[in-house]
Amino acid sequence: MSQTRKLTKQIIFTVGLILSVSYFLPFVLVFINAFKGKYEILADPLSWPKVATWDNFQQAMEKMNFFRSLTNSIIITVISVSILIVFSSMLAYYLARTKTKLSKFIFLVLVASMIVPFQALMIPFMSIFAQFVSLNNRAALIFFYLGFGVALSTFLYHGFISKIPTELDEAAAVDGATDFVIFWRIIFPMLRPITATVAIVNSLWIWNDFLLPRLVLTQETQTLPLSTYLFYGQYSTEYGQAMAGLLLAVLPIIIFYLILQKQFISGISQGAVK
Repeated sequence: MSQTRKLTKQIIFTVGLILSVSYFLPFVLVFINAFKGKYEILADPLSWPKVATWDNFQQAMEKMNFFRSLTNSIIITVISVSILIVFSSMLAYYLARTKTKLSKFIFLVLVASMIVPFQALMIPFMSIFAQFVSLNNRAALIFFYLGFGVALSTFLYHGFISKIPTELDEAAAVDGATDFVIFWRIIFPMLRPITATVAIVNSLWIWNDFLLPRLVLTQETQTLPLSTYLFYGQYSTEYGQAMAGLLLAVLPIIIFYLILQKQFISGISQGAVK
């Protein structure tokens, strides 16, 4: 029995190691090729750079209009995630505390909507909304992110809130607190771990999203993922600049994740326990 367990652990470790290397290898290739010239990349993309150069980063920042694209990405991501946190947490609190058939139906619809891919809705979505909304602005994109992200965010909040004792609400109500005060003064501070999880999940999605901004935004309001598309031309591709641009695009969101990493892990573990 002990040998079987040991063999099982070895198999799990081997599979985990293989998966880790397969996930990590593309990032290593992007990193080492960002410091190489175009012809050196074409000659041997797997080797370390003979002479590391920062020219790719300088040229990438100029071609991407890096600081303008960075500003657009920050504005869109911060506002979208903030709105999602506010609306999703309040909606989840209402659905978790209201035990009616309507609230259960709304929650089931939200959960069911999560399985519908955006690609299936893309063409009718754009053709309908283009008639009513000016799509060439960041506000329209933020509005769309709210619609597409509220289901998952509400689902995460709902599972956490449903395990918080209702006695807290009842005690505050006896003291004369309204539902609004109960939520923001008592319940929401308790949601810090899951709020960090919701913030990271949605930030990763919104920051790295390419398809929806490609359909909505123009060049003046493009985000960092859109700006990296400029390195891929019809007849030639600047691989070194593209790799440098990819690093510049993912670096801010990696820093954001590292800052909230402890809260993210805490939110997942507490949600599992609850």
